[in-house]
Amino acid sequence: MKRLLLALGLSLAPLTAPLAEPLHFITEEYAPFNFTRDGKITGITVDQVTAIAKAADIDYTMEIMPWARAFAMARSRSMYCVFTAGYNRERARQFAWITPTLKDEMVLLKRKDGSKGPASMKEALGMKVGSQRGDFAVEALEALGFTNIDLAADIDLSVRKLISGRIDLMPTSIKTYESLVQQGEPVEKAMPMSGQIFGIACNKQTPTALIQRLQAELNKLIASGEQDRIFTAYGLPPNPRTAENGAKE
Repeated sequence: MKRLLLALGLSLAPLTAPLAEPLHFITEEYAPFNFTRDGKITGITVDQVTAIAKAADIDYTMEIMPWARAFAMARSRSMYCVFTAGYNRERARQFAWITPTLKDEMVLLKRKDGSKGPASMKEALGMKVGSQRGDFAVEALEALGFTNIDLAADIDLSVRKLISGRIDLMPTSIKTYESLVQQGEPVEKAMPMSGQIFGIACNKQTPTALIQRLQAELNKLIASGEQDRIFTAYGLPPNPRTAENGAKE
């Protein structure tokens, strides 16, 4: 009996023992999901990350930096997680995932100037498209056959380039597009791309039990309707409901 209790105690240790170091969440300026306001990091995904980290009762830090640097740090350092990250098959092998913080359709945007957008994807492939360095959208563009890709440090710079005519198209999610329109940015949809799941991508060396705790708390956040309330508080529609929360394959 003592051996059984000891075995049970050892099996539960990873879930209850204090972490040797805090979990480091890193992100970029990408409103309305993660951004700085009045010196505080906030946003739709930030609120979700904060809620599940507190519910899981873990120590954590949060920092904003350029996306390429944040992505590289999460890939190379244990106990580092990057968000809001697009999930795909290649990244599924590179990170441990907590999903979904966002489900959305991807679209190509153009500046709203009365001109016609590309009539087909074939026509779009010949245009100059802009994205952010290290963003999963770059991989999606390359997979579609885009070769003239302009890389910027953050989405704000990509938007400025689109509006000024330095690039012709820019990929983003429908929710981000809706947020840009709400802000009065002169952009419009040019054509659809595909559906996409977003979440928190953690270094593969991050303890599995910790990832499972955070995923369980995100599942509760979704089931309780709190995730929907967070989206609504920022003026955006909630994630579509599906049979499964995650996108892991």
